[in-house]
Amino acid sequence: MRLTLAGLVAVAAFAQQPGAVLIITDAEGVAGVCRQQQVEQGNAEMQRLLTGEINASVRGFLKAGAQQVVVWDGHGGSWTLTAQTIHDQARLITGSLGSKMLMDSGRFAAVAFVGQHARANRERAVMAHSYSSLGIQKLTMNGAEVGEIETRAALAGAFNVPVIFLSGDRAAAEDLHAIVPEAEAAVVKDGISYYACESMSAAAAQALIEQKAEAAWRKLARIKPYKVNGPVAIEMELTTRSTPSPDAVLGEGVERIGPRTLRFRGKDFLEAWTRWNGR
Repeated sequence: MRLTLAGLVAVAAFAQQPGAVLIITDAEGVAGVCRQQQVEQGNAEMQRLLTGEINASVRGFLKAGAQQVVVWDGHGGSWTLTAQTIHDQARLITGSLGSKMLMDSGRFAAVAFVGQHARANRERAVMAHSYSSLGIQKLTMNGAEVGEIETRAALAGAFNVPVIFLSGDRAAAEDLHAIVPEAEAAVVKDGISYYACESMSAAAAQALIEQKAEAAWRKLARIKPYKVNGPVAIEMELTTRSTPSPDAVLGEGVERIGPRTLRFRGKDFLEAWTRWNGR
């Protein structure tokens, strides 16, 4: 089959997969990180290990043709990463991204997770939790248990942006593949218990992450955004220490449905998510 000049240009453009990828970082899913003390603010070992994995993913995305890689410091209040050690071709975001996490900017062609943990209440999942291990017992969306992976994938999907890659433990990879089966995943460790794991070496994990990130960008066009149909109800069961007073005034679309449980309703995911995020 012959291609016209316009067709050749289109093929070339597709092969380059222009655009930017947003990397959302965490720490509990990093190879060699298995104990709570390792993910506390200022832990130098965790910072080195996480930075090595981030830079490996950046190399993979750039090798595959991504025009820009933006890294968000998403762990521990955004006090973990530094511009001194991040890949010199990446951009680093420090601080809160807001409820829409820049997805409404039209800047990003894809989202990726590096160092990601599984949602709360998962077996053999290293330090699994849903946003706050101290404040949230359980988070559900339309009745299904969720965590950062599912809700952030849904947020990206609301703006037609797919999640294409994750590195973390096996449970986290399973959480992503349950909603985005086409995504690439670098499984760098297996959970034995909440604070015990069997891990790859840092060098082996970084090599795998680079390989999988490259593969993810090359198949970007074949990975569908994760869409959640409305209406949407997000329910949050809090710990006792985080439960609002019985006489607390709740916002529009928010109701108390149990002693420690709040429900956030919306006509679609974005409305429910915005109400939950602004709690």
